[in-house]
Amino acid sequence: MEGGTSVRKNNRQLYEKKIISVLLAVIFILSSTLPVYGASGKNTPALSTKKITLRTGISKSIKIKNNPAGAKATWKSSNKKVASVRGGTVTGRKEGKAVITCKVTYRESGKKVTKKLQTKVTVKKTKAVYPEHKPYGKGVGVKPGRVVWSHNPKAVKWNGKGYWWKTEHFKEKIILKMVRESISSLGGAKKPEKAWKKLFAAKNGKNKARKKIAIKANINGSGVFDDDDSGRTKMSYTNPVLLRCLLLSLVKDAGIKPSDITVYDVSRIFPEYMIGLCTAGELKGVKFTGRKNGTADKSKQIRWSYPFKGAVNYLPTCVTEADYVINLANLKGHSYGITLCGKNHFGSFINGNAMRPPEGANLHQFLTMDEMGIYSPLVDLMANKELGGKTVLYMLDALICAPSEGDDIIGKNAKWKQYPFNGGYTSSVFVSQDPVAIDSVGADFLMNEPAVTNNNDSLKNNATVENYLHEAGLVKNAPSGIVYQNGSGKKVSNLGVHEHWNNPVDRKYSRNRGKKEGIELIQILH
Repeated sequence: MEGGTSVRKNNRQLYEKKIISVLLAVIFILSSTLPVYGASGKNTPALSTKKITLRTGISKSIKIKNNPAGAKATWKSSNKKVASVRGGTVTGRKEGKAVITCKVTYRESGKKVTKKLQTKVTVKKTKAVYPEHKPYGKGVGVKPGRVVWSHNPKAVKWNGKGYWWKTEHFKEKIILKMVRESISSLGGAKKPEKAWKKLFAAKNGKNKARKKIAIKANINGSGVFDDDDSGRTKMSYTNPVLLRCLLLSLVKDAGIKPSDITVYDVSRIFPEYMIGLCTAGELKGVKFTGRKNGTADKSKQIRWSYPFKGAVNYLPTCVTEADYVINLANLKGHSYGITLCGKNHFGSFINGNAMRPPEGANLHQFLTMDEMGIYSPLVDLMANKELGGKTVLYMLDALICAPSEGDDIIGKNAKWKQYPFNGGYTSSVFVSQDPVAIDSVGADFLMNEPAVTNNNDSLKNNATVENYLHEAGLVKNAPSGIVYQNGSGKKVSNLGVHEHWNNPVDRKYSRNRGKKEGIELIQILH
């Protein structure tokens, strides 16, 4: 018995030794893989870069490497006038140098530890491409020259993969709020209901009833090469959720009947999913007119202010029968430079070339000369009494922007580096009653955005893309010498006001600086 007891005792001791050996091995493995915030410095907190160079108005994020769980980071700039910092995002504000300091506080072995991390910042001045000049023309609208910009980064939730336009990527409640607050600010009212009344009154007088409205959407990326109505393209077109929110505001805030609203682009095909989204529920009755069902009003021929050869062009009946027009354009670059509210009306006429009316009209020749002081058909479209003459609202869809009309929108090329986008999507909406002012602001944003200019050679360092804005701002005595008319033989004396901001950081225009004339940019930043 004693021998058996001794054997069992020895076996137990061997078993216990094996267990201890295994436990020690596990502890050794865990201790070698877990980060140690100690004197070695290998796994202590550090910044992703020790120095950065920025342009004024451009932002860049600094990351904390080996950041301990539960750590608290405090950021500070040695010179806020040169470079500001918020949550690790550094923005160049003025030419010069600054040091960004990040204090990381965490617990190590039960003790409170604070690490002081620094990055040197050099800010260089962004070179202005557009020449500085005084305001050209006079501001128009209930608040003359006013452009309202609403930005909310929570409006867009897209990981950059797949199709950008899927409705689940956008927050309708947030976008509707952006539309309503923009309309309210544009009309100088607290609520959108009152603001809409002011906008309509400013356009055609208080006594005119609000009847039929035609909304010119930019559906350029859909149905470019065929009659596919799926919308399944990565190219840009009007954001479906923004369009729905605009329609909701018209119906619920402005009191417009859905059956009195037509959304149109007579050169393109509206995606079926968009039509379904924008005619559902309280929007039932809204009509859509595209390439397939657009009809020409043969009594309304577009007459250009400068003679050139091209197809005869007619306005669509959905426009000539409307009492008001809303110009819903995109903020994006173009293979000819920029495409904003002015160029949006390239989808507002019908001729023998059903798929590409502007080519049939021979208009592109005036957009590719890279010259200033030449005739622009965009000004004729802005001045046309059936188009610009009826427009009660200009809106730029800037929720997700493309470098050019033919580019696929992917997460990388649609994320902007300017403040306050900070490497995210633009998530913005712009509105105005001044067609020249809103395109001037849009041109400033496009020309100062590396995500656009680095992917668009036609726009980069090319100041001549603003030729039409000079022609429009100075339309009474246009630099080209052209006498622009309203399509019915009447000379146009003013279309709106054109100028550029003071710098890409403050983004102030003349009225923001207390001047009597010029643009006023209202910024609603969330």
